[in-house]
Amino acid sequence: MSKSSAQYSQYPQHHPHDHGRSFTRRSAPAAAAIPLPAADDAYTIVHHGKQVRLGPVVFWIVVGTVVLLGLWSAATATYFAFRDDVLTRLIARQAEMQYAYEDRIAELRAKVDRTTSRQLLDQEQFDQKLDQIMKRQTALESRATALGAMPDVTGSIPRAAPQRSDANQTTQGTPKPSPISDTVIFVAPPDREARLESRAPSAMAPPVNQFAKNQGFDNVLVRLTNSLDQVERRQVAALNAVEEGMDSRMRRMRGVVSDLGLNLASLEAAVPRAPMGGPFVPVKLTANAGPFEKQLYRINVTRAEMDRLNRTLAQVPYRKPVVGEVEFTSGFGVRSDPFLGRPAMHTGLDFRAATGDPARVTANGKVVSAGWSGGYGRMVEVDHGNGLSTRYGHLSEINVKVGEIVKIGQVIGLVGSTGRSTGPHLHYETRIDGEAVDPQKFLRAGVRLSAG
Repeated sequence: MSKSSAQYSQYPQHHPHDHGRSFTRRSAPAAAAIPLPAADDAYTIVHHGKQVRLGPVVFWIVVGTVVLLGLWSAATATYFAFRDDVLTRLIARQAEMQYAYEDRIAELRAKVDRTTSRQLLDQEQFDQKLDQIMKRQTALESRATALGAMPDVTGSIPRAAPQRSDANQTTQGTPKPSPISDTVIFVAPPDREARLESRAPSAMAPPVNQFAKNQGFDNVLVRLTNSLDQVERRQVAALNAVEEGMDSRMRRMRGVVSDLGLNLASLEAAVPRAPMGGPFVPVKLTANAGPFEKQLYRINVTRAEMDRLNRTLAQVPYRKPVVGEVEFTSGFGVRSDPFLGRPAMHTGLDFRAATGDPARVTANGKVVSAGWSGGYGRMVEVDHGNGLSTRYGHLSEINVKVGEIVKIGQVIGLVGSTGRSTGPHLHYETRIDGEAVDPQKFLRAGVRLSAG
């Protein structure tokens, strides 16, 4: 636009083809809607007394921009108004993103549930193993109590020395199995319900650490199981030793009775009954009794039978009448009489001893004679029942009376040289139904019995 055109743009121009037309002058608008151009080519916008001058290039750039924005807005509105598939794809994409997010949340939740279920399964397995160990511990404690209450009649039960507990021992680290007579205290694992409710990611331990933790629990259980196995093996070994010892002693005791030619039933009938009583309660095994309980039952039955045999053999004089080393000065049988020098029957054994040494009874019985008896000098005779009796001669002193009940090893008198004797010694006789028998037969039986 030129400057002249700007100056005369307010006047109507006359066109060559307008000849003959009437010329009418247009009136200028009031209120200065169109500002008067300045001396140069700039545009001036006046509003409420304020003027803004714009160059022609800037003016047309602004106008073009406004027109383009209007056209773009119109085209976009028209496109979205007549193309519903675009909006549908946007909504579908938004829904797909939402579904993917929900699937991811569900996957994470399922992973947490699987981890929690695995932890609960591990916890249940741990609890089951721990419960089995506790039951086994209780059973072993009851077995130890049974073994401790069993009288050691054979000397084959090993007795452990008491151990003092260390007061400074800490509970940190791997728990070690305590002695069987004590109570094993296990630390309770974390509450399973609390772990079920907790689904926070921080509550989930790393897989490696959880595996190591489970391995640690398994190692502890394995060590405890091995320790209980060792205790059980020791208990079974002790029980086997007791049973073998009892069986061996029972065989020797029956062998003693058989070697002596005695009737076991008659001996048992002659045993005096001790004052005892009570209701009869038969011994029965439970249906779920294990090998240990069955073996213990057999041992108890054998022990009762052994007690009966011990009471029976307590009436058999197979022990020595003097203490210390045994030395015979004269044996049983035919010998040269020390006074006459002619063959004569010696009905007993002469034990070398000093005057005043104690003479002890060799079996339980009752004194039937106590006093001077011819060639015996001072003599004591004890009746042991079932036709068995013993005599103790040449005593210097008698310590019992007729009718007195004597026990094994009780001192009945002192060694001397009274009666038909050449020196201090103890004359000892064993008789069956009044007939003298060789006492060495009984003494050898006692040696075999005690050798086991």
